Amino acid sequence: MRLSRMGLLLVAALSAGAQAREYHYSDAHLHYVDFFQETAGMDELFSKMAEGRIDHVMLSGIPVAKKWHEDEPKRPRYYAGDDAGAYWFSATDTFIASAYKRLPAEQRERFHPFLSGINPNDKNADALVRQMLELDPGLWQGIGEIFTRHDDLTSLIDGETPRADNEALARIYHLAAEYDLPVMLHSNITSKREDNPLYLEEVETALRNHPNVRFIWAHAGTSKEIHRHQKKLDFLLPTITRMLEQYPNLYIDLSWTVLHPYLLDADGNPDPEWVQLVSSYPARFMLGSDVVGRFDNVGKIMSEFDPFLDALPEAVAQQVARDNFLAVLPRKVQAEVAGQEGR
Repeated sequence: MRLSRMGLLLVAALSAGAQAREYHYSDAHLHYVDFFQETAGMDELFSKMAEGRIDHVMLSGIPVAKKWHEDEPKRPRYYAGDDAGAYWFSATDTFIASAYKRLPAEQRERFHPFLSGINPNDKNADALVRQMLELDPGLWQGIGEIFTRHDDLTSLIDGETPRADNEALARIYHLAAEYDLPVMLHSNITSKREDNPLYLEEVETALRNHPNVRFIWAHAGTSKEIHRHQKKLDFLLPTITRMLEQYPNLYIDLSWTVLHPYLLDADGNPDPEWVQLVSSYPARFMLGSDVVGRFDNVGKIMSEFDPFLDALPEAVAQQVARDNFLAVLPRKVQAEVAGQEGR
């Protein structure tokens, strides 16, 4: 996709005229706990939301726990800290539900719990998810982040490599459609070595076979390990462009691995082609911090998108920064949010 000279001038003009904007955000990708199921707590999160003008957050756990192996002398600080494995951890949802229920009613309105403690290789998983949904009717507002192909984490998790199009997840998607729940899916578009959309068909099969499910594709299929080895995927923009046209149930999470090197160049300038793409599909993109259990930098991370938002038409920037995430939530939740904000 190439921009005309007029298109480039339009982007520059929009950027120049947007200096006075102040955004409010919805964080569409936030993990309340880290890979050890630990958290800084709701008080810190709520405080940092206020500082960062973050009105709403997607509140999810981490579906795996990192093992501190018997042979490792020091406790790892991250899943990639050593070679010890990780294992599927369904209790993460218990932590999310407990934190959410302890909030005062007026604060709960700003938090949107997603159920994530799912083993995506287990065909029993949908029955377990249904039990969770029935245990707390109305609490869960989405499913995810579901981990499938996920950098080196994939090889550390016990068992087979999950695929976005396997039968176990198909059962989850049917359940999501039944309960009107969006699904956030982490499925890398390729490996860290292959400069082609190696795993794309797995995502497309899920989109094609489940048209009534609103899929949020985490990081647009990118990851830090892919960028570490390949820098920038030239095929990403045309692929996302085609998919948005082909699949009306696809939404894109523009969290941190998309910010650089796609939305902003090395000098921090907005990429005109991505500006045009987002402007062409104004309802299909949302922002996320992807923080895990610690919230000191959540406001800073969200504000780093401002130069890109400034290059968008102001109404589109507001949608991307805040409103699009709310619009993919269950219709009942959307109505409740609209009623709360209309008071």
